[in-house]
Amino acid sequence: MLVRRQALAACAALLPLPALGQAAYPNRSIRLVVPFTPAGTTDIAARLLAAHLGPRLGQMVVVENRPGAGGNLGAEAVVKADPDGYTLLMATVSSAAINYSLYGTKMPYKPEDLAAVGLMMEVPNAIFVSNALPVKTLQELVDYARAHPGKLNNGSSGIGTSLHLTGELLKAETGIEMQHIPFRGAGPMLQEAIAGRIEVGVDNLPSVLGHLKEGRLRPLAVTGTVRAPALPDVPTTAEAGFPGVVATAWFGVQVPARTPRPLIEQLGAAVDAVTKDPEVKAKIAELGGSGPNLPPRGGTTPAAFETYIKAEIIKWSEVVRKSGAKAE
Repeated sequence: MLVRRQALAACAALLPLPALGQAAYPNRSIRLVVPFTPAGTTDIAARLLAAHLGPRLGQMVVVENRPGAGGNLGAEAVVKADPDGYTLLMATVSSAAINYSLYGTKMPYKPEDLAAVGLMMEVPNAIFVSNALPVKTLQELVDYARAHPGKLNNGSSGIGTSLHLTGELLKAETGIEMQHIPFRGAGPMLQEAIAGRIEVGVDNLPSVLGHLKEGRLRPLAVTGTVRAPALPDVPTTAEAGFPGVVATAWFGVQVPARTPRPLIEQLGAAVDAVTKDPEVKAKIAELGGSGPNLPPRGGTTPAAFETYIKAEIIKWSEVVRKSGAKAE
């Protein structure tokens, strides 16, 4: 009898959670925290993901914007949330990689406080200027900045973003002086640039693309290694003569570190399925980005995304060191 009870107990330990009397996951809506304001690329990516992730999980995925501190405020809220799979973070290159070196001891959480679920998409940044500024190429911008040291305002969606670091890299590579003006998101920064109160801006391509195509802002270069299909006539920074100014942004999902592994794997499989959906792939391409379903990865998994994040932390710490950027 004792042996039989031990065998039953061992079998029960191997059963999925619902068999132990717990509700199947998920059985209520899921919160996807976006650590930046609405209308920026992080928000665009999150809403695209939520619209397709919800049906795959059988529950609504609700986007919640919690901007501030270069993405740290929203990420910290997720770190402190219950590790039950109902609070997800729309992680960015800022919140998951750049900020660790940029903020140093002021960083409110550590890499090990978050667990990777899956990479969604990668995008280049665009360097652009207000139509009021009399420059049409990146070289002309550099020449103008050299002739007017410290007179140009360079806007970004916040301290610690790849947009901030792209501007800092440009300054470091060329020796020009510009005043960095951080905003609480891309939307406010773009409006100021359109109005001419910010002369120079850097933004992820998806959120600025419409303004560039419709002529409200003037693109000078994209910071990827190849031209963006959405802006085929705009050169890369390397083509414009500045090969050291290369920076891409990415977006994925993280959860609190103590989230049970089976839930992480379930969420990871759902995110991977979303990135392989033809409609999602077409939308990402339309936005000027690329998904993890493209070579060489061919998909996304929690383990692969974890490895990716670790490499990005190392890469961006060197960019921060090289640029001399600091959290203000």
